[in-house]
Parts: sequence; C-alpha cells; structure tokens
Amino acid sequence: MWSSLKGWLWEWRGVLVAGPSAATIIILLRLIGALQPLEWGALDQFLRWRPTESTDDRIVVVGIDETDINRLEQWPASDRELAKLLELVRAQEPAAIGLDVVRDRPMQPGHDRLIEVFKSTPNLVGGGKTSYGVAPGEAILGNEAIAPPPVLAELEQAAPVNLVQDSDGTVRRGLVAIQVNDQGDSEVSFSLYLAALYFEANQIPYVDTLDAIMPFSSNFGGYAVADNSGKQFLLDYRRSDPSFTIVSMFDVLDQKIDPELMRNRVVLIGVTAASEKDYFITPLDRSIWGDFGETSGVEIHAHMVSYFLSYVADGRMGIRVWSEPIEWLWILGWAIAGSIISWKWRHAGGKGKETQSRVNFIYLFIQTISTLGLVGLLIGLSYGAFLAGWWIPVVPPLIATTVSVALIVGYIAQSAAEIRTQFGRYLSDDVVASLLETPEGLKLGGQRREVTVMMCDLRGFSSISERLDPEQVVQILNIFLGTMAEVIVKYRGTIDEFIGDAILAIFGAPILGENDAERAVACAVEMQLKMTEVNQRITALGLPKIEMGIGLNTGVVVVGNIGSTTRAKYGIVGSNVNLTARIESYTVGGQILISEPTYKAVDSCEISGSLQVEPKGVTEPITIYDVSGVSKYDLQLAGSEFELLPIAKDVIVEYKVLQDKHLGNDVFEGRVMRLSPNGAEIITDEELTPMTNIRLLPPLGVDQPQADTGFYAKVLDRPTEPHNGDRTIYIHFTTIPPEAEVWLLNLYDEAQKVKA
Repeated sequence: MWSSLKGWLWEWRGVLVAGPSAATIIILLRLIGALQPLEWGALDQFLRWRPTESTDDRIVVVGIDETDINRLEQWPASDRELAKLLELVRAQEPAAIGLDVVRDRPMQPGHDRLIEVFKSTPNLVGGGKTSYGVAPGEAILGNEAIAPPPVLAELEQAAPVNLVQDSDGTVRRGLVAIQVNDQGDSEVSFSLYLAALYFEANQIPYVDTLDAIMPFSSNFGGYAVADNSGKQFLLDYRRSDPSFTIVSMFDVLDQKIDPELMRNRVVLIGVTAASEKDYFITPLDRSIWGDFGETSGVEIHAHMVSYFLSYVADGRMGIRVWSEPIEWLWILGWAIAGSIISWKWRHAGGKGKETQSRVNFIYLFIQTISTLGLVGLLIGLSYGAFLAGWWIPVVPPLIATTVSVALIVGYIAQSAAEIRTQFGRYLSDDVVASLLETPEGLKLGGQRREVTVMMCDLRGFSSISERLDPEQVVQILNIFLGTMAEVIVKYRGTIDEFIGDAILAIFGAPILGENDAERAVACAVEMQLKMTEVNQRITALGLPKIEMGIGLNTGVVVVGNIGSTTRAKYGIVGSNVNLTARIESYTVGGQILISEPTYKAVDSCEISGSLQVEPKGVTEPITIYDVSGVSKYDLQLAGSEFELLPIAKDVIVEYKVLQDKHLGNDVFEGRVMRLSPNGAEIITDEELTPMTNIRLLPPLGVDQPQADTGFYAKVLDRPTEPHNGDRTIYIHFTTIPPEAEVWLLNLYDEAQKVKA
C-alpha cells in the first residue's frame, strides 16, 4: 500500500506542489489587500452585467438641477422656496420625505415658514453629516461634520447622510447605522429612516427582517482589513434605466407632475446639479476601461432606500458572501484544477515525429485552450452565483489557476532545460539544436554519411573492477566518463553511447563539418592528456589509476534515429563502426590508433609508428597508425615509456595466450631480460605476433610472491636487443594487479641500483 501511495504521490507531484503553493500565495496576497482593487473591479463588472431591472416606482427623486439653480433668486435656495417645495410634496401624501439638503442655518427669507413646515410634517427626515465612526479617507468630506436643521434634530427627525467610499473613491457600501460617540451609541442612517417610515405607513413588519441583513465585516468578500464601524452592508445597486422616477424642483413648483406621483412613496429631495459637486462614483459608473460617469448623492441614497424596501417587501436578499474558510477552499480547488489540467497535458504531442518546437507549440496551444476554458467556467459559475445573490471570489481563483498553471509550465520548462543540459553534456549546442529544433532532427530513419568514429576504452578495467566495491567502480566511471564527455563536446563530437567503461562517439553527424576527422584526432589527443587529471582525482579518493586506449576510423556509416515512435536513439550502424572497435582493441593504455583513411584526412597528424593488422571481419590487412600529436591544435602526447633496464637475477614467467578474449589452455614460459614499470623484453620459444594479448601467471622464484598475481600484457612491434639469437619480444603491461606491481617495482629498483 505504501508503495502504491508513493507511486501516486510521485505521479501527481506537480499538482500536489503547484496547486497548494499557488493557493497559499494568493490567499496571503488577498489577506493583505493586494487583490482588493481587482476584486472590486470584478464586483463592479458583475453589477453592470446583471440583467436590467424594472424601475422602482416606490421612490421619487426631486433633483435640484442646473436649470433650477438658474431660475432661483438665490443659491443656496431660500427657506421660502424650500418650504414651498416641501408643502407641494407633502400635499401628495408621500409615505416619507427625505431632505438631502444639509443646512444648519437660516436662509432668509422664509425661515419661519420653513420651521412651521418642519414641525407639521412628521414623515420628514432631514440630513446631517457626522465625522465620527468612519475612518479618514473613507467618509465623504473626511472628518467635517455638518449638523442637520436644528428643529428636525429636536424633533428626532434627522439622520446622518454619510456615504462610505472605498479607497478607489467608489461607493459600494451602505450604512444601516453609524456610530456617533465613544460610548458606542449609533444612529440609524438617513436611508434606513426613510425606509422605516415607508414600512410603518404601509404596516409592513420590518425590524426582524432588517436584523437579518448580512453585516459588513472587515474581510467581507474581496475586502481586506476594511473599516466596518457602525453597521454597514454591501449595497446591491438596482440596475435599471432609470432606476427611479426623477423630477426637477421646478417641475414640482410649477405643478407639472402627476398629482398622484408621490402618493405613498418615498420622496428624496437633493441636489443633482453637477456644479455643486455632490456626485460620486458607483459600480454602475465604472468599466474595465475606466470611469464613464458619476451619480448624485441623492440618487445613491435612493438606491439604499430601494435596497431596504426590496429586502423587506420583495424578499431580495442582497449580496451575500461565504465564510473565509470556504472561500479559501474555493481558491484551493481552482488552483488544483488548473494544475491538474496543465500536468495532465504535459506530454501532449510528445510522441511521433514532431520536432521539439512543434511539441512545445502543441503543449502550449492545448494548455492555453484548457486554461481559457477553465477561466471561462470559473467566470460563468461566479457570475451565476452573483445572479443568485452571492459574491464569491473570482479574481483570487483566477490568479491562483494562472499561477498554478505557470508553476507547472515553469516546472516542465525547467525539466526540459535540465534534459537539454544533460543532453548537452554529451552533445555540442549545435548538435542539440539540430536534434531538437529541426524537422529532420527527430525523424526516424537514417542516411549514409562519411563520419569519423571514435571508440575509447579503459584498459584492464574489468580486472580492476573485480577488486573494488560497486560504489567505487561507479565513482571511477563517473569521473572518467564525465571528463571525457566534456572534451568530446568541446570538439563538437556526438556521444552515441556509453558502453560500460567505453565511449562511442561520432564526428560529422548530425552536423557535418569540413574537418571532422582532424577534430576527432585532436579530441583523442586531448582526452589522453586529460587522463592525468582523471587519475589525480581518482587517486585522491584512494582508488587505483586507470589507462585508456582510443581507436579512430573514418568511413561511410548509416546514421540517424534508430528505434520506434515510442523509444528511439540517435546512433550509427555499419562495418566501419565495427572496424573502429577492432582498431581500439589493439591499443594499450595511453595510446591512440587511427585507420589509414583517418590518417590521410588529417594533414597535421603526427605519428610515432604504423602497423599492419588483420582485424576480424576484414578480408585484407589494414595499416593503423600510432598518433603522437596534432600540430594544428598544438597538442602532443607526453612519452610514457620508462627505460628498459637489464635485471641481474634469472626471472622466469609463465603466460597463456588470449584468443578473442578467451584464455588458451597452453602454458608457455619466458625469461625476463629487460624490465620497466610498464613493459618488459622476454625470451620465449613461442612465436607471438604483434598485438597478441597474453596473461602472465604468478611469477616463479624464491623472491617472488606466493599469491596469484597474474596480470595482462600485449605484444608490441618494437625493437628489442638480441640475446644470443633467441627470439625476443616486447610486451606492454595492460593490467597490473597491486601485488604484481609491488613485485615489478622491486625488480626495477634493483635494476636501477645495479645500473648506478
């Protein structure tokens, strides 16, 4: 079960990381208010998208417009004109009259008449402004307070007309009540007072219903740490054109209106003239392109009155929100949904013959369409919920979805970059580009092409690895292969594959160059020179030194993507690949052997000798050349042979011949005549041709070790000193076990002492 769980966790690792991470980031940003303007914008847009409603005929607005101001004898209007207006309105028997003309001093003439009207109109409410209970910058007029008409205040027919603006200047909230002192006392708002008069006039119970209005909290919906003093609510604006019946002051004074227009209605009187600057921005005045209008203060109060009337009388629930934990789960759900879609489509277009660019395009196209579909679904669900009276988060889940998708895409891009980087460890940048970006780069199939093939192999590494722990073997291989791969890439070679401790590389494919063979030989020389660095790193770990042989051959091969549509590799096939391996098998540690076609293709190649050999599978002998340097690249192999010294004692060795890597049964003897730490001259009766591999058996003699210290050597075609006409051969040690190395060094030290 744990194994299955681990597999599931790994399979969905991207989703499990990206989704919660994106949600956490967005929730934190939301809590500090970073997303507040965007969420306000979404709310405003939903309000504007809402279907048009009917005009609320329970409300009439008497607006004092520019024409009215121009016709008045003075401005502000005299108490006489205001009293006359109120008398005409009262005569139509409205349910409530709201005077949103804040004035706390007489405006003669006609003040006594106005006072009489105030006293004789019990359903009249006058407006005033308080500076208490609303944070600076959120209340209209800041901290400035204006008292209502004194008579109405004494009659307790006054209420605050404060409007609450958000930090972007938009009025989205209304007031049920506003705090007026430090003791926590509050007064009902102007709009609620008028609504209550309407309910009482029509005998509609309202107290319990109004108590159920969802109160505004500091983190209400998309708000973050907002001032929620008093009792506020989110204003559900009525979207209709017009929202209310609006008449001008002189329409009433000139008695041009229907005598029944205001009967049993709420009448609000206020200034609508633009010159008086009693205008504010509402959600209905905003668009994604900016503000395109403003609404007068008296009309905003009319919207608030309409909100209360509709809430109580029509059952309109207003705008509600979820609790914060549910909103967080909603955001998390969409973040996970976005990451799931992105994660599931990450392999889109990843099979077949498409180039990497096309694969990326397909993935991004599908990802874009899927993300847009998810975004459309989110907006659709959120808008549907809004029509049902719920303001649920839309911007946070939208951003969380986008962030989660971006995290997945980023992870995939990083993985692709890492793959490209890993690919680039074995191929040069232009080769990687050819494979990943060109139409032919990943196409299955092959083509005939002349290339230079390189095969390098560690000499005697199988014997070394038998004496080491697997972890130590891996350490050696990682150091060796990593260093050699860097050199091959430097010379624009293509690593076909690692074969244990061997490397097969190509020069001339997939990118064909003018000097592929020359670069290949120069690369081989630098690789041999790098072995000094490799051995320094290996011996620092307490591990034995290693040696490498390199073979190169130039010829026609078939090169391309080999395999199937589900799994393929870039590689080469052909007899010239096999011939390269044969040539490499003739090398000893530190040696580079090249074929004749390679030698002829490299004018600057320096050699120290040549040899004719008959590799298996080749009908005629071929000539191979021992490379010592490449003058054009100023590369030269350092001599690694020690001086052969005669030994005083009679040392007999036994050996067996290896044929095709199989050890023969016959045992032959040889006498060591001259010796160095890496080779020896021996006299033997057996005729051994150059390049023959032998295994030396435990040496015989009193001073020789008793353990099985057999080691390997290769017969080389090098001059030897004659010894009374006996057959003398030179052997180069290819694998020297530690015990045999001690024995050899002791013999060599003795020979050096004799010479001295």
